[in-house]
Amino acid sequence: MDVVVCGGGVIGMAAAMMLARDGHEVTLFERDGAPLPESALDAWESWNRVGVPQFRQPHNLFPRFRQILESELPEVFQGLLDSGGTWTGFLESMPPFITDREPRPDDDKFRFVTGRRPMVEYVHARAAENEPGVTVHRGAKVEGFTVASDSGGGIPHITGVRTDSGVVRADIVVDAMGRRSPAAEWIEAAGGRPPTVTSQDCGFTYYTRYFTGPERPAQIGGAVTMLGTFLLLTLPGDNDTWSVTLWAQSNDRPLKEFRNVDKFTKVVQACPLQAHWLAGEPITDVLPMGGILDRHRRFVVEGRPVATGFAAVGDAWACTNPSAGRGLSVGLVHAQRLRDTLRSADEPGDLALEWDRVTETELAPFYWNQLAADRARLDDMAALREGRTSDVGPPAILPPQYSDAVRAMLYDADVYRAVLETLGCLALPQEVFARPGMWEKVQATAGEPVRFPGPNREELLALLA
Repeated sequence: MDVVVCGGGVIGMAAAMMLARDGHEVTLFERDGAPLPESALDAWESWNRVGVPQFRQPHNLFPRFRQILESELPEVFQGLLDSGGTWTGFLESMPPFITDREPRPDDDKFRFVTGRRPMVEYVHARAAENEPGVTVHRGAKVEGFTVASDSGGGIPHITGVRTDSGVVRADIVVDAMGRRSPAAEWIEAAGGRPPTVTSQDCGFTYYTRYFTGPERPAQIGGAVTMLGTFLLLTLPGDNDTWSVTLWAQSNDRPLKEFRNVDKFTKVVQACPLQAHWLAGEPITDVLPMGGILDRHRRFVVEGRPVATGFAAVGDAWACTNPSAGRGLSVGLVHAQRLRDTLRSADEPGDLALEWDRVTETELAPFYWNQLAADRARLDDMAALREGRTSDVGPPAILPPQYSDAVRAMLYDADVYRAVLETLGCLALPQEVFARPGMWEKVQATAGEPVRFPGPNREELLALLA
């Protein structure tokens, strides 16, 4: 097919390369006109990606991302390593309460490579520029879709895109324009029904600072630690860098002081398992990010596609709380499954319906699970502030034993690995906790929640005063 990909972020470029390797001719349009940097280090210093608001926030390339990249785009994965990507793994920081330290035969699946978003995007962009069958246009603005004049049944058939320099025809248009994608509005303008959209503020604001130094800090606590009414994330980067992130409810006004460098530092210093992550040279101020939406779009309504000749992938389809770190991993799974779906669907209507089925059965559970977990976490944090008991309870969409498993993972090596599979997008909780014997292990181990060392609410407010 002739394929147009709208959006030159990581997922758009990965989708373009996978489709080209399946024999399609791919044209990719990226609105941002900044030229590719000369190196990954230049990407951090000077690449201005105004279309990616989270460009300098931490990113995780979880084990599922690594698995797909190694199998589908191995030279891109090697490029991450060559550009300073850092090997890490969930098992590097097993809780001290776990006494069973024996390795398992498949423990390698928990290892992955991480790096700052500019480096990751630079490696993908350089590979896409050199990929046979992919033509990349930077600084090219897509303004809308073109539609077949004989589209029937009130369902527009998209035949290409209108750009600021002309019309480009395509057998299918892939929307990889991310969280801010205007595709829904373009479909309506072309005469289609609006997709079903659910959207709300994710409820969190993030404050990140980057550091560099000759030695990466040891991961003593977990990468993410909940400390009452705020959370703390420590993440290795590329080329001897790392990041520290505090995040809290967006409506928790006193905690907006996290944006102040001195107060950010005081709070992290008061967290014994993470304070040593400050022992480097700061290379940024505190970088805040808020106003982030959870959004899910469904392009089949009442059993009928809103348009044919179109497929949305990654954040253009659904996006959640970015601190979960799953966006790139789920997006890469989505791109891979699009490639697979195009192999088997012949008619445009069949393709639209099959793509909806694949998306909603295989990918959507990641979205809804994360949304449910976030709602419960936000209520837990609000309850602590207000001196009440959380009334949300365990997320109904997740297996009832999941909350118990999150406690049991601190003590049992197998439950720990099971939860890590869900965090790393290797499997869904619904799959993991249906395995024979897993629920019995959770029941035998689950105890009271562990409170990690750090400031309580009163102490936190004093640090920020």
